[in-house]
This record gives sequence, structure tokens and C-alpha cells, in this order.
Amino acid sequence: MPLSDIRILDLTLIMAGPYCTLILGDLGAEVIKIEKPEVGEGARGMPPYFIEGESAYFIAMNRNKKSLTLDLKSEKGREIFYALTKKADVVVDNFRPGTVKKLGIDFDTLKNINPRIICCSISGYGQTGPFKDRPAFDLVIQARGGIMSYTGEPGRMPVRMGAPMGDLSGGLFAAHGILAALFQRERTGKGQKIDISLLDCQTSLLTYRAQFYFVGKEIAQAVGSGHVSAHPIGAFRTKTFDVVIDANTENIFAELCRAIGAPDLCLHPKFNSRKNRLQNKDELYALLEKTFREKTGEEWMALLEGRVPIAPINTIDKALSDPQTLSRNMVVDIDYGKEQKMKIVGNPIKMSEVEQEVFKKPPRLGEHTEEILTRILNYSPETIGEWRQQKII
Repeated sequence: MPLSDIRILDLTLIMAGPYCTLILGDLGAEVIKIEKPEVGEGARGMPPYFIEGESAYFIAMNRNKKSLTLDLKSEKGREIFYALTKKADVVVDNFRPGTVKKLGIDFDTLKNINPRIICCSISGYGQTGPFKDRPAFDLVIQARGGIMSYTGEPGRMPVRMGAPMGDLSGGLFAAHGILAALFQRERTGKGQKIDISLLDCQTSLLTYRAQFYFVGKEIAQAVGSGHVSAHPIGAFRTKTFDVVIDANTENIFAELCRAIGAPDLCLHPKFNSRKNRLQNKDELYALLEKTFREKTGEEWMALLEGRVPIAPINTIDKALSDPQTLSRNMVVDIDYGKEQKMKIVGNPIKMSEVEQEVFKKPPRLGEHTEEILTRILNYSPETIGEWRQQKII
């Protein structure tokens, strides 16, 4: 079944949940964003940048979605939601545990309405465990999950990752879980409940640093832009701009040595293996730091590109105008407002059998309410008008 046949009811807010449904919407699913009448999602008002009254923060997470306003605390609002559930495939929320139960829209309730429904709940600590009722945001999750403890420069205060990976990894894992559940449903005909904990996701991302602790009892420490095992990897100052290189394999390190005019360096007993470079890394980096300061970034790029993995440390303006990024349609224009174009980040998933979709602008609050209620549920315009006056929608 192509994802274009999948309908998702999106109850999510702010970051992790909207990023999950953004991915699924980019892949062709019909995502119906259900928002509180007259108020909508809080991200719609997130400062500091706005376009025609809509927050740039909200715009970043909500393209290719439709907006339906619905008061889920009202009896009629729940009745409408149940009717939509019968015709939906997935319900996604990122409320605190217990909230969907209080609203009467939890998996145990919805599966009786639609046995094929898949419910995915994303929360800070998951639906079980001693912390399940605690509030959590990205920074808190990064800190408790351990990754923040070794992010930053040695000897300095730990810092959060620049991208909100405490949230974004939850959205990524949730999208994976939903796709797997849809595949399983094709085999079994049954829906299921998915429980995504942002803390679990951060723990998963510990990967080899966790294994180093399990095996060697090593407590991960910050290494800046470098690496704990493989060398040389890191950032270097030049006369003009900073660059990064990764020359940790034997062949590439030998190529780097030739490029910097020290072809015999890779044969030196201190540097002729990964093990020896690890043991003598301070001496190696001191040598490389001095060498890279002797030329401009432009000179190093010309000398090393194609020979050694190297890149400038791009500021965001340069990253978004990088020729490789542009060639992959990762910056696209969408229609926004009256004869107005706006740039957005593209879809990183390229598929040979899926036509790249023309992106649709994020919805205005309640923009698709009438369309959804008439097209999907066959309610009359008169009934919809009455509900609007009653603030049910």
C-alpha cells in the first residue's frame, strides 16, 4: 500500500511529534493536524520570526499537513474524532502519559472503534517507569540521557547539541515505528500501540560510547570535534576559515601526510597505526594544528578535496547554499500567501518509485476543517456551521 493511502490524525505539539508527522507527510501520507479551536498549536506563536502572522518555527515543522480545529474535551468533539478514527490509519500524540486516557482517545478505546488503528505516543520518559509523569523538554532529555555530558570542549561546561536531538530523535524513531507497524498490519490486519520515550531514544544514540563503558568501564568525556578512538579527526584553524578533516584510516592518513609535505610521517613509529596515533595523539595534533595555520582555507580545500575527507565548517547561510545541497533539492521554494514564494528545507528521502512531491505550505489554523468534515465524514455545511458557533470546531 503506498503511503498516499495512509491517513494520520496528528495530535502532536511543538517538536518531536510534528517532526515525526512531517516525515510521514513528506512521504505522501495525508496528515490531519487536530488543533484546539481559536488557539491552535503553541508553536504558531513562537517568536521571533513570522510570515503573514505565522511563526517560522511552526512553518519548519508543518508543511504537507491539513488543519482541523476540534474540541476534544467536548462530547461532540470526541464523537467527531471517533468518526475520523474509523477512517484513519494512525493516531499520533505527544501528550503526557494518561492524557489520552482522560480524553477517551487512548488505544484501548480506539481499537474497539477501528481494530486496524495504530496509536503512537511520544513522551519524555514513556508510558511506564518511575519518571513517566514528569515533564521533559529537549535539554532535560539530552542531560539525563548522557550525551550532553560528552558534548563540548574538554575541560569546559557540557553543552546541548546544537540541533535539538532530544526531540528530533524521538520524531525519527516514532516515524520508523509507525512505518514498521503499518507493514506488520499488512500481514496481520491488526493495529497496535507504539510507546516512544525521548529518553530511550537518547540512550539508543549512545551506541559505542555505552559499549565502551560496558566493556572497559570508560566514562565518556568531551573530545570537542575529535574522536575518542580514531585519529586524526577534528577541526583546524587556517588563515581564513576553519575546516574539518577525517584521515583516520591508514591509506587516507598516508595521503594527508603526502599532501602536507611530510610523506614519511605515516611511517613514523608514533603514527604508523591507529593504536600508535591514539597513544601519541597530542603530538600529532600539535603538528597538524601548526601546519594548517600556514595556509588559507581555500588553499587547503583545493589541495585536499578528492584526496582526504575535508569540509569547511559552514555557517548556516553557507550550508543552505552549498552546491551539493542545492543539487539534491534540499532547499525548495513553496507558494506562500498571495504570489509569495518561501524557501523551506527539502525531503532527504529520495525514492525511485515515489515521485518527489510538490510541497504544500503549512496550514492556517482550521484551514481544512470544512473540507475534512465534508469529504471524509459527509457532514453538511449547516451542521458544520452550527458546530463552529458552539466552538466545537
